[in-house]
Amino acid sequence: MSAIPSHYLPVIFLALMGLAMLLYSILDGYDLGTGILMLGRDELHRDQMISSIGPFWDANETWLVLGVGILLVAFPLAHGVILGALYLPVTIMLAGLILRGVSFDFRAKAQVQQKRIWDLAFSLGSLLATLAQGYMLGMYITGFSQTIPAQLFALLSALCVTSAYTLMGACWLIMKTKNDLQRYAMVCARRTVYLTAVGLIAVSLVNPMVSSDIFLKWLSVPQVFYLAPLPIVTMLLLIYLSYLLRVMDADASRAEYLPFILTIAVFILSFAGLAYSFFPMIVPGQLTIWDAASSPDALRVILWGCVFSLPTILTYTAFSYYVFRGKATALSYT
Repeated sequence: MSAIPSHYLPVIFLALMGLAMLLYSILDGYDLGTGILMLGRDELHRDQMISSIGPFWDANETWLVLGVGILLVAFPLAHGVILGALYLPVTIMLAGLILRGVSFDFRAKAQVQQKRIWDLAFSLGSLLATLAQGYMLGMYITGFSQTIPAQLFALLSALCVTSAYTLMGACWLIMKTKNDLQRYAMVCARRTVYLTAVGLIAVSLVNPMVSSDIFLKWLSVPQVFYLAPLPIVTMLLLIYLSYLLRVMDADASRAEYLPFILTIAVFILSFAGLAYSFFPMIVPGQLTIWDAASSPDALRVILWGCVFSLPTILTYTAFSYYVFRGKATALSYT
C-alpha cells in the first residue's frame, strides 16, 4: 500500500464508498420496495413476499454499514458535516430499519391475530426508511440548502426514490414469484416506472442549476456531446422497461428476469451521472475528498482492512444469491 501515491488514496476510498452505496441502493432497494408492496396484500401474498427476500434482506444492509463506515474513517470531516445536516432524516431512516428488523423476527413468533400488525410494521418501516433516504438524496444534491425550493425538491426526491425502490421490488417479485403475485407485481411495476422517470428528469434538471461547476461539466462543449449518451441511454432503458411491462404475460418465463436487470442498469447509470456531477466534492460546495480525508498513513492502514473485508462480503453475497436462486419457495420457520 505504501507504493500508492498519497494523492490517489482519497480517490480509492471514494470509489469504495461509492461501490458500497450503489450496491446498497440496488440490493436493499428491492427488499425495501418489496416491504412497501406488502401493504394491503393478503396473508398468503405477504408470506410469499417475505420468503422471496428472507435469505437476503438483513445481509443487504451490510453495504450501508460499510459505506457509512468508510465515510467515517476515511472522510471524518465530511462525515460530521453530512450527518450533522441530515440528523433528523438519518434518525427516521434508522428507526425504519430497526422497525423492519423487529417486525421480521416477531412475525415469525406472533399469533395469527398479531401477524398482520407486524407485517404492517414491516411495511411502514420500509416506507419510512425509503422516504428518508430519498429526502437525504435531495438535500445532498442541493447542497443541504434550507430554502423552500430546495425543501420541495427534497420532498419530490423522497417520493421518486420511494417509487424507484418500489419499482425495483416489483421487478424482483416478477422474477422470484409466479401466478397472482407475479401479476400484481407487474401492475405495480407499470405504475411506478413513470414516477421513477419523473424523478430522474427532475434530478437531471436540478443538478446543473445548483452549481456552475456542474453546469459546465455537463453542458459545456465538447463535454455535452460526450456525456449525452448517459441520460439518453437511461431514458431509453426506462422506455423499453415500460414497454416490456405492458406486453409481458405472467407466463412469459423467458423474459421475467429482464425488468430487474433493466432496473439495475438504470440505477447504475443514474449513480454514474451523480458521481460525475459531484466529483471531486464530497460535500457539495464545501469539501473536496482531499480536504475531508484522513491522513495518508491512516488511509493506508484502513485500506488493508478493505482489501480483506470487501472480497469477503462480495463472496458471501454472491454465494447466498447462488444458493437461493430461482423462484421463492413456500415460507417455513421449521
